[in-house]
Amino acid sequence: MLISDKQKKILTLLADGEFHSGTELAEIIGVSRSAICKQVKGLSDLGLQHSAVSGKGYRLNKALDLLTPSKINASLGEECKALVSTLEIHDSLNSTNSYLVEHSRNNAASGFVCFAEHQTAGKGRRGRQWVSPYGSNIYMSLLWRFQQGGIIGTAGLSLAIGVAVIRALKEHEINEVGLKWPNDIYSQGKKLGGILIEVSGEADGPCAAVIGIGLNLFLPEIQAQSITQAWTDLTNISGENLLPRNRLAGTLLKHILVIVNGFETVGIKAYLDEWRRYDCLKGNLATLFIGQQQIEGIVDGIDDNGLLLIKKPDGTIQAFASGEVSFSAPIV
Repeated sequence: MLISDKQKKILTLLADGEFHSGTELAEIIGVSRSAICKQVKGLSDLGLQHSAVSGKGYRLNKALDLLTPSKINASLGEECKALVSTLEIHDSLNSTNSYLVEHSRNNAASGFVCFAEHQTAGKGRRGRQWVSPYGSNIYMSLLWRFQQGGIIGTAGLSLAIGVAVIRALKEHEINEVGLKWPNDIYSQGKKLGGILIEVSGEADGPCAAVIGIGLNLFLPEIQAQSITQAWTDLTNISGENLLPRNRLAGTLLKHILVIVNGFETVGIKAYLDEWRRYDCLKGNLATLFIGQQQIEGIVDGIDDNGLLLIKKPDGTIQAFASGEVSFSAPIV
């Protein structure tokens, strides 16, 4: 859905989580108090819960740290800033990945970064929707062009990006996190975030990757009702009520840029040992779904190409390049 200019101005004023009277908001924005009431009611459609109290006014139930380019850039450092060709922040998109895939087709430059405050059709793996309430989480995509190695050369990129996400979280002293093959961020057996990479181009020549990240900072229960798997967010993990969303976004982008900038040279092998340290699947009883096929066994980590290893009941170990993993035992 589109966010009106008036709604955006109201959100900016209410972002501090404090009460603001209807009269105050009406004077600043230049509309009637009844118009303010109508605009505030519309915030619920964005997944924003608010309170209206007679004599006090309106306030959001949870303060927001709205994204701004200057605050994100402050976490990048000069070398990473130089890798960014464009940095856009949108109030609402259908999907940051879809947006950059379209720009990639129109020859947008490598280093195009897109954040959204809200997604109407956020994309998860296998066509699943990514729940995306306004201003609460991180929805980010990066377009990166690889000149050598082609699509085959991007093998294992999602694992390397997972390492970048963990590095960013640890920089913010968020340590109870791990990686679930091939592209999920987990904490204490619950999904915290996901990675979606869409690659196009030549098999052995130039190609483009759109790297999408969805990371839960604060996911309201009412918004999460449609999620069919165990989930968590950084507010629950850290115990902090208002996390520094701009700094987290900047730190995340910084670590991703560092990895993609050198991936053509070093490939997945440079990140295997680190990924294995964060592996939260190894040793678990699991079922791997590949289409209609099901393979059961114990996860035995990943091989040197980033393929999932499963030890079958007969003791044989088989490597898999793709699939969806379901667990019969909790992830620890």
